[in-house]
Amino acid sequence: MKSIRRGYLPEYEKTFRGQAIDTLREAVTDALFLLNRGHSLKRATTIAMEHYQLPDYQRLALSRGLASDAEISRRTRTKLTRPDCNGASVLLDGFNAIILMESLISESPIFLCMDGAVRDLANLKGSYHIIDKTERAIKLILDEMDSLNIANAHIHIDNPVSNSRNLKCLILELAQNYHTNIDVQLIDACDKSFYGSPCIISGDGVVIDNATSWIPLYAWIVQRYQQSHPVWLINFDELSQKYRNMIASAPLNKEEHS
Repeated sequence: MKSIRRGYLPEYEKTFRGQAIDTLREAVTDALFLLNRGHSLKRATTIAMEHYQLPDYQRLALSRGLASDAEISRRTRTKLTRPDCNGASVLLDGFNAIILMESLISESPIFLCMDGAVRDLANLKGSYHIIDKTERAIKLILDEMDSLNIANAHIHIDNPVSNSRNLKCLILELAQNYHTNIDVQLIDACDKSFYGSPCIISGDGVVIDNATSWIPLYAWIVQRYQQSHPVWLINFDELSQKYRNMIASAPLNKEEHS
């Protein structure tokens, strides 16, 4: 099978390394200022992109990595811890998880976002192909769930996406060697199937906001993986530190004093 780097373009070498990261930090500072003052994410990132003349790839990274203080607070309240996973039954966003893990293994840029989720730049666009890294990606997920002693994992896969049935078969084949009980369902409206549910595993902000609780499984996998493998990780908490320092040092107005 041909080696493929999921979530990678040669342009990323210029947009997510070196001086480009310093520019991205400035854009994060400006966009966060706007976002926390009521501007939409789209408007805040568009203004920052135009000001710093960012390429579309960096704007996309901004939109996935940023979160307002209100969003961070809300998602932190519903985020579960490792002990919470012991014996739990979870719902996992199949394509979302596997594509991210393929990007991780491919040494493509991934982003530790301000809300604690991990995201990448890969886009599904209705088409998916199993690649040379897919099996390893699935095993990373299954290994982590076993280490957390998760009892049951219900994996939802977008049915309309090409090769969804082949991916389901591969997951079930690999899952036979693990303790976590795995079932895989092909769902027509996958995102909405998580709404209102606890213990969901996804990096999609809309899915997280519409679940009653979520598990930052991707972040835990990355923490473990980077101990023995190279990882191209861009940390938005670090990029946002300039904004935090700026807000902390700003003089309080009279109303804030009272």
